[in-house]
Amino acid sequence: MKIVILGPAHPYRGGLASIMETMAREYMRRGDEVRIYTFSLQYPSLLFPGKSQTVDTPAPTDLHIERVMNTCNPLNWIRLGLRLRRERPDMVLMKYWTPFMAPCFGTIARIARGNGHTKFICQIDNVEPHERHIIDRPFNRYYLRAVDGFVYMSEQVHGELREYTSVPALFSPHPMFSNFGERVERAEACRALGLDANLQYLLFFGLIREYKGLDILLEAWSRVRRDGQKLIVAGEFYDDKERYAPLFARLGASVVLHDRFIADADVKYYFSVADALVLPYRTATQSGVTQIAYNFHLPMIVTDVGGLPEIVPDDKVGYVCPPTVEGVMDAIEQLYKEGNLDRFRRNIAHERKRFSWPAMCNKIVEVFHQTKPE
Repeated sequence: MKIVILGPAHPYRGGLASIMETMAREYMRRGDEVRIYTFSLQYPSLLFPGKSQTVDTPAPTDLHIERVMNTCNPLNWIRLGLRLRRERPDMVLMKYWTPFMAPCFGTIARIARGNGHTKFICQIDNVEPHERHIIDRPFNRYYLRAVDGFVYMSEQVHGELREYTSVPALFSPHPMFSNFGERVERAEACRALGLDANLQYLLFFGLIREYKGLDILLEAWSRVRRDGQKLIVAGEFYDDKERYAPLFARLGASVVLHDRFIADADVKYYFSVADALVLPYRTATQSGVTQIAYNFHLPMIVTDVGGLPEIVPDDKVGYVCPPTVEGVMDAIEQLYKEGNLDRFRRNIAHERKRFSWPAMCNKIVEVFHQTKPE
Protein backbone atom coordinates (compact mmCIF):
# COMPACT_ATOMS: atom_id res chain seq x y z
CA MET A 1 0.00 0.00 0.00
CA LYS A 2 0.86 3.65 -0.24
CA ILE A 3 0.75 4.86 3.36
CA VAL A 4 1.14 8.28 4.96
CA ILE A 5 1.66 8.42 8.71
CA LEU A 6 0.42 11.67 10.21
CA GLY A 7 1.64 12.49 13.71
CA PRO A 8 4.70 12.82 15.94
CA ALA A 9 8.10 11.75 14.63
CA HIS A 10 11.68 13.00 14.75
CA PRO A 11 12.72 15.61 15.85
CA TYR A 12 9.80 15.41 18.32
CA ARG A 13 10.67 13.47 21.42
CA GLY A 14 8.94 10.81 23.48
CA GLY A 15 6.98 7.60 23.13
CA LEU A 16 4.45 8.84 20.57
CA ALA A 17 7.18 9.61 18.06
CA SER A 18 8.78 6.21 18.73
CA ILE A 19 5.45 4.48 18.07
CA MET A 20 4.87 6.14 14.72
CA GLU A 21 8.43 5.53 13.55
CA THR A 22 8.31 1.88 14.61
CA MET A 23 5.07 1.30 12.71
CA ALA A 24 6.54 2.99 9.64
CA ARG A 25 9.45 0.55 9.72
CA GLU A 26 7.13 -2.44 10.12
CA TYR A 27 5.08 -1.45 7.07
CA MET A 28 8.24 -0.75 5.07
CA ARG A 29 9.50 -4.21 6.00
CA ARG A 30 6.33 -5.61 4.41
CA GLY A 31 7.01 -3.74 1.18
CA ASP A 32 4.64 -0.79 1.61
CA GLU A 33 5.58 2.73 0.53
CA VAL A 34 5.58 4.86 3.70
CA ARG A 35 6.01 8.58 4.34
CA ILE A 36 5.71 10.35 7.69
CA TYR A 37 4.29 13.87 7.77
CA THR A 38 5.03 15.34 11.17
CA PHE A 39 4.75 18.74 12.78
CA SER A 40 6.43 21.98 11.91
CA LEU A 41 4.69 23.18 15.08
CA GLN A 42 3.18 20.70 17.53
CA TYR A 43 2.33 22.85 20.57
CA PRO A 44 2.79 26.59 20.98
CA SER A 45 5.35 27.16 23.73
CA LEU A 46 2.72 28.71 26.02
CA LEU A 47 0.77 25.44 26.05
CA PHE A 48 3.74 23.11 26.47
CA PRO A 49 4.61 22.43 30.13
CA GLY A 50 8.00 20.81 29.50
CA LYS A 51 11.39 22.27 28.70
CA SER A 52 11.69 21.13 25.09
CA GLN A 53 9.49 19.40 22.54
CA THR A 54 12.34 18.17 20.35
CA VAL A 55 15.63 16.28 20.50
CA ASP A 56 19.02 17.18 19.06
CA THR A 57 19.85 13.70 17.77
CA PRO A 58 20.25 13.16 14.01
CA ALA A 59 17.17 12.22 12.01
CA PRO A 60 16.79 8.50 11.22
CA THR A 61 18.21 7.82 7.78
CA ASP A 62 15.86 4.94 6.99
CA LEU A 63 12.64 6.96 7.19
CA HIS A 64 11.11 9.65 4.97
CA ILE A 65 10.00 12.35 7.43
CA GLU A 66 8.68 15.77 6.42
CA ARG A 67 7.81 18.56 8.87
CA VAL A 68 4.69 19.94 7.22
CA MET A 69 1.90 20.19 9.83
CA ASN A 70 1.19 23.27 11.98
CA THR A 71 -1.50 22.68 14.61
CA CYS A 72 -2.19 26.41 15.00
CA ASN A 73 -2.53 27.47 11.36
CA PRO A 74 -5.87 26.66 9.64
CA LEU A 75 -4.44 27.61 6.23
CA ASN A 76 -1.80 24.95 6.76
CA TRP A 77 -4.51 22.36 7.52
CA ILE A 78 -6.28 23.18 4.28
CA ARG A 79 -3.05 23.02 2.24
CA LEU A 80 -2.05 19.67 3.75
CA GLY A 81 -5.55 18.27 3.28
CA LEU A 82 -5.49 19.27 -0.39
CA ARG A 83 -2.01 17.80 -0.80
CA LEU A 84 -3.14 14.44 0.58
CA ARG A 85 -6.25 14.63 -1.57
CA ARG A 86 -4.01 14.97 -4.65
CA GLU A 87 -1.43 12.38 -3.55
CA ARG A 88 -4.14 9.76 -2.97
CA PRO A 89 -2.42 7.48 -0.45
CA ASP A 90 -4.37 4.31 0.21
CA MET A 91 -4.22 4.88 3.97
CA VAL A 92 -3.41 7.77 6.26
CA LEU A 93 -2.52 6.43 9.69
CA MET A 94 -2.97 8.91 12.53
CA LYS A 95 -2.18 8.94 16.24
CA TYR A 96 -4.74 10.70 18.49
CA TRP A 97 -4.11 11.43 22.15
CA THR A 98 -5.55 14.87 22.94
CA PRO A 99 -8.51 16.97 21.74
CA PHE A 100 -6.07 19.82 21.12
CA MET A 101 -5.17 18.04 17.86
CA ALA A 102 -8.80 17.69 16.73
CA PRO A 103 -9.25 20.89 14.68
CA CYS A 104 -6.02 20.29 12.76
CA PHE A 105 -6.44 16.53 12.27
CA GLY A 106 -10.17 16.72 11.60
CA THR A 107 -9.85 19.40 8.92
CA ILE A 108 -7.04 17.55 7.13
CA ALA A 109 -9.04 14.31 7.15
CA ARG A 110 -12.29 15.87 5.96
CA ILE A 111 -10.58 17.55 3.01
CA ALA A 112 -8.36 14.63 1.96
CA ARG A 113 -11.14 12.02 2.13
CA GLY A 114 -12.90 14.00 -0.60
CA ASN A 115 -10.83 12.15 -3.20
CA GLY A 116 -13.03 9.07 -2.66
CA HIS A 117 -9.98 6.84 -2.27
CA THR A 118 -7.93 7.61 0.85
CA LYS A 119 -9.02 6.04 4.15
CA PHE A 120 -8.08 7.55 7.48
CA ILE A 121 -7.29 5.01 10.22
CA CYS A 122 -6.49 6.12 13.75
CA GLN A 123 -4.47 4.38 16.45
CA ILE A 124 -6.11 6.04 19.42
CA ASP A 125 -4.59 6.48 22.88
CA ASN A 126 -7.31 8.48 24.61
CA VAL A 127 -10.76 9.80 23.82
CA GLU A 128 -11.48 11.78 26.97
CA PRO A 129 -8.30 13.46 28.27
CA HIS A 130 -7.03 13.09 31.82
CA GLU A 131 -7.43 16.82 32.46
CA ARG A 132 -10.90 17.83 31.22
CA HIS A 133 -11.89 21.07 29.43
CA ILE A 134 -15.17 22.40 28.07
CA ILE A 135 -13.91 22.12 24.48
CA ASP A 136 -13.12 18.40 24.70
CA ARG A 137 -16.41 16.92 23.51
CA PRO A 138 -17.03 19.21 20.51
CA PHE A 139 -13.39 18.86 19.45
CA ASN A 140 -13.55 15.07 19.78
CA ARG A 141 -16.78 14.97 17.81
CA TYR A 142 -15.22 16.99 14.98
CA TYR A 143 -12.22 14.70 14.62
CA LEU A 144 -13.55 11.26 15.50
CA ARG A 145 -16.40 11.52 13.00
CA ALA A 146 -13.91 12.27 10.21
CA VAL A 147 -12.11 8.92 10.62
CA ASP A 148 -12.89 5.66 8.80
CA GLY A 149 -11.69 3.22 11.46
CA PHE A 150 -9.83 2.87 14.75
CA VAL A 151 -7.47 0.58 16.63
CA TYR A 152 -7.81 1.08 20.37
CA MET A 153 -5.66 -0.24 23.22
CA SER A 154 -8.09 -0.52 26.14
CA GLU A 155 -11.78 -1.27 26.60
CA GLN A 156 -12.24 2.02 28.41
CA VAL A 157 -11.20 3.88 25.26
CA HIS A 158 -13.49 1.67 23.18
CA GLY A 159 -16.47 2.53 25.36
CA GLU A 160 -15.75 6.24 25.13
CA LEU A 161 -15.20 6.01 21.38
CA ARG A 162 -18.62 4.45 20.83
CA GLU A 163 -20.25 7.59 22.24
CA TYR A 164 -19.01 9.44 19.14
CA THR A 165 -18.90 7.00 16.22
CA SER A 166 -19.86 3.48 15.11
CA VAL A 167 -17.22 2.95 12.40
CA PRO A 168 -15.08 -0.23 12.59
CA ALA A 169 -12.80 -0.42 15.63
CA LEU A 170 -10.56 -3.28 16.78
CA PHE A 171 -8.56 -3.93 19.94
CA SER A 172 -4.81 -4.41 19.92
CA PRO A 173 -2.76 -4.05 23.11
CA HIS A 174 0.05 -1.53 23.24
CA PRO A 175 3.15 -3.22 21.77
CA MET A 176 6.46 -3.39 23.61
CA PHE A 177 8.98 -0.62 23.09
CA SER A 178 12.12 -2.22 21.69
CA ASN A 179 13.86 0.97 20.61
CA PHE A 180 15.47 1.49 24.03
CA GLY A 181 17.80 -1.47 23.64
CA GLU A 182 18.32 -4.52 25.82
CA ARG A 183 18.73 -4.98 29.55
CA VAL A 184 22.30 -4.37 30.76
CA GLU A 185 24.13 -5.77 33.75
CA ARG A 186 22.87 -4.21 36.96
CA ALA A 187 26.37 -3.13 38.00
CA GLU A 188 26.78 -1.28 34.70
CA ALA A 189 23.39 0.43 35.16
CA CYS A 190 24.32 1.53 38.69
CA ARG A 191 27.60 3.01 37.45
CA ALA A 192 25.84 4.87 34.64
CA LEU A 193 23.31 6.41 37.07
CA GLY A 194 25.72 6.94 39.98
CA LEU A 195 23.82 4.54 42.24
CA ASP A 196 24.97 2.16 44.96
CA ALA A 197 24.76 -1.41 43.64
CA ASN A 198 24.33 -2.73 47.19
CA LEU A 199 20.87 -1.13 47.52
CA GLN A 200 17.46 -2.16 46.17
CA TYR A 201 15.48 0.25 43.99
CA LEU A 202 11.86 0.74 42.94
CA LEU A 203 11.16 2.92 39.90
CA PHE A 204 8.60 5.60 39.06
CA PHE A 205 9.20 6.57 35.43
CA GLY A 206 7.68 9.06 33.00
CA LEU A 207 6.34 12.58 32.73
CA ILE A 208 5.01 13.71 36.10
CA ARG A 209 1.39 14.83 35.94
CA GLU A 210 -1.25 14.99 38.65
CA TYR A 211 -3.23 11.98 37.41
CA LYS A 212 -0.17 9.73 37.64
CA GLY A 213 -0.34 9.73 41.44
CA LEU A 214 3.29 10.31 42.36
CA ASP A 215 2.12 11.82 45.64
CA ILE A 216 0.31 8.55 46.44
CA LEU A 217 3.54 6.62 45.89
CA LEU A 218 5.66 9.05 47.92
CA GLU A 219 3.27 8.84 50.87
CA ALA A 220 3.22 5.03 50.64
CA TRP A 221 7.02 4.96 50.42
CA SER A 222 7.30 7.06 53.57
CA ARG A 223 5.54 4.24 55.43
CA VAL A 224 7.04 1.07 53.93
CA ARG A 225 10.63 1.87 52.99
CA ARG A 226 13.34 -0.12 54.73
CA ASP A 227 17.06 0.33 55.17
CA GLY A 228 18.81 -0.63 51.96
CA GLN A 229 15.92 0.42 49.72
CA LYS A 230 15.43 3.56 47.64
CA LEU A 231 12.80 4.89 45.25
CA ILE A 232 13.93 6.35 41.92
CA VAL A 233 11.68 9.06 40.47
CA ALA A 234 12.77 9.67 36.88
CA GLY A 235 10.90 12.11 34.67
CA GLU A 236 10.17 15.72 33.84
CA PHE A 237 7.57 17.60 35.89
CA TYR A 238 4.49 18.64 33.94
CA ASP A 239 2.81 19.28 37.30
CA ASP A 240 3.72 21.92 39.91
CA LYS A 241 6.92 20.55 41.43
CA GLU A 242 6.51 22.63 44.57
CA ARG A 243 3.46 20.70 45.71
CA TYR A 244 5.65 17.60 46.02
CA ALA A 245 8.42 19.43 47.91
CA PRO A 246 7.21 18.57 51.46
CA LEU A 247 7.07 14.87 50.59
CA PHE A 248 10.54 14.89 49.04
CA ALA A 249 11.87 16.76 52.08
CA ARG A 250 10.37 14.22 54.47
CA LEU A 251 11.77 11.28 52.51
CA GLY A 252 15.25 12.74 52.12
CA ALA A 253 17.89 10.39 50.74
CA SER A 254 15.45 7.47 50.42
CA VAL A 255 14.33 9.02 47.09
CA VAL A 256 16.61 9.49 44.09
CA LEU A 257 15.08 12.30 42.00
CA HIS A 258 16.09 12.70 38.36
CA ASP A 259 13.64 15.44 37.39
CA ARG A 260 14.34 15.72 33.69
CA PHE A 261 13.29 14.16 30.42
CA ILE A 262 15.11 10.84 30.18
CA ALA A 263 16.92 10.43 26.87
CA ASP A 264 16.25 7.24 24.93
CA ALA A 265 19.86 6.10 25.35
CA ASP A 266 19.54 6.23 29.16
CA VAL A 267 16.20 4.43 29.56
CA LYS A 268 17.83 0.98 29.72
CA TYR A 269 19.82 1.92 32.81
CA TYR A 270 16.74 2.79 34.87
CA PHE A 271 14.88 -0.38 33.88
CA SER A 272 17.97 -2.54 34.44
CA VAL A 273 18.72 -1.24 37.94
CA ALA A 274 15.19 -1.45 39.41
CA ASP A 275 13.48 -4.38 41.11
CA ALA A 276 10.09 -3.25 39.83
CA LEU A 277 8.18 -0.40 38.21
CA VAL A 278 5.40 1.34 40.17
CA LEU A 279 2.58 3.18 38.36
CA PRO A 280 0.23 4.59 41.04
CA TYR A 281 -2.13 6.25 38.54
CA ARG A 282 -5.40 7.82 39.64
CA THR A 283 -6.81 7.45 36.12
CA ALA A 284 -5.51 5.75 32.99
CA THR A 285 -6.42 4.32 29.63
CA GLN A 286 -3.20 2.41 29.09
CA SER A 287 0.46 3.25 29.65
CA GLY A 288 3.38 2.92 27.31
CA VAL A 289 5.65 2.69 30.35
CA THR A 290 4.32 -0.80 31.08
CA GLN A 291 5.52 -1.86 27.64
CA ILE A 292 9.01 -0.56 28.39
CA ALA A 293 8.93 -2.69 31.55
CA TYR A 294 7.93 -5.77 29.55
CA ASN A 295 10.82 -5.15 27.17
CA PHE A 296 13.25 -5.18 30.12
CA HIS A 297 11.56 -8.10 31.96
CA LEU A 298 10.72 -5.80 34.88
CA PRO A 299 7.87 -6.70 37.31
CA MET A 300 5.23 -4.03 37.89
CA ILE A 301 2.83 -2.59 40.44
CA VAL A 302 -0.08 -0.77 38.79
CA THR A 303 -3.37 0.58 40.08
CA ASP A 304 -6.77 -0.82 39.18
CA VAL A 305 -7.76 1.97 36.78
CA GLY A 306 -8.57 2.09 33.07
CA GLY A 307 -6.85 -0.54 30.96
CA LEU A 308 -3.87 -1.17 33.25
CA PRO A 309 -5.24 -4.47 34.64
CA GLU A 310 -5.69 -5.69 31.04
CA ILE A 311 -1.96 -5.24 30.47
CA VAL A 312 -0.61 -6.31 33.89
CA PRO A 313 -2.40 -9.46 35.12
CA ASP A 314 -2.54 -9.42 38.90
CA ASP A 315 -0.15 -11.74 40.79
CA LYS A 316 1.32 -12.94 37.50
CA VAL A 317 3.78 -10.28 36.35
CA GLY A 318 3.21 -7.97 39.32
CA TYR A 319 0.34 -6.60 41.37
CA VAL A 320 -2.79 -4.61 40.62
CA CYS A 321 -3.85 -2.55 43.64
CA PRO A 322 -6.36 0.18 44.54
CA PRO A 323 -5.21 3.76 43.70
CA THR A 324 -4.68 4.56 47.38
CA VAL A 325 -1.74 4.95 49.72
CA GLU A 326 -2.74 1.77 51.56
CA GLY A 327 -3.14 -0.16 48.30
CA VAL A 328 0.31 0.79 47.04
CA MET A 329 1.84 0.08 50.46
CA ASP A 330 0.41 -3.43 50.53
CA ALA A 331 1.58 -4.17 46.98
CA ILE A 332 5.15 -3.06 47.73
CA GLU A 333 5.23 -5.25 50.85
CA GLN A 334 3.94 -8.26 48.89
CA LEU A 335 6.46 -7.64 46.11
CA TYR A 336 9.43 -8.22 48.38
CA LYS A 337 8.13 -11.44 49.91
CA GLU A 338 10.37 -14.38 49.13
CA GLY A 339 10.23 -15.64 45.56
CA ASN A 340 7.75 -13.12 44.14
CA LEU A 341 10.15 -11.08 42.03
CA ASP A 342 11.71 -14.18 40.46
CA ARG A 343 8.25 -15.64 39.77
CA PHE A 344 7.08 -12.45 38.08
CA ARG A 345 10.18 -12.28 35.88
CA ARG A 346 9.63 -15.85 34.71
CA ASN A 347 6.00 -15.09 33.85
CA ILE A 348 6.93 -11.93 31.95
CA ALA A 349 8.92 -14.05 29.47
CA HIS A 350 5.64 -15.67 28.40
CA GLU A 351 3.27 -12.71 28.82
CA ARG A 352 5.30 -10.31 26.68
CA LYS A 353 4.55 -12.40 23.57
CA ARG A 354 1.13 -10.70 23.44
CA PHE A 355 2.64 -7.32 22.65
CA SER A 356 4.14 -7.14 19.17
CA TRP A 357 4.33 -4.47 16.50
CA PRO A 358 3.41 -6.89 13.69
CA ALA A 359 0.20 -7.72 15.59
CA MET A 360 -0.67 -4.04 15.96
CA CYS A 361 0.01 -3.34 12.28
CA ASN A 362 -2.06 -6.39 11.29
CA LYS A 363 -5.02 -4.98 13.22
CA ILE A 364 -4.66 -1.63 11.49
CA VAL A 365 -4.72 -3.33 8.08
CA GLU A 366 -7.72 -5.42 9.19
CA VAL A 367 -9.63 -2.27 10.15
CA PHE A 368 -8.62 -0.69 6.84
CA HIS A 369 -10.25 -3.57 4.95
CA GLN A 370 -13.39 -3.43 7.11
CA THR A 371 -14.11 0.20 6.29
CA LYS A 372 -16.73 0.99 3.72
CA PRO A 373 -15.75 2.63 0.42
CA GLU A 374 -16.93 6.18 -0.16
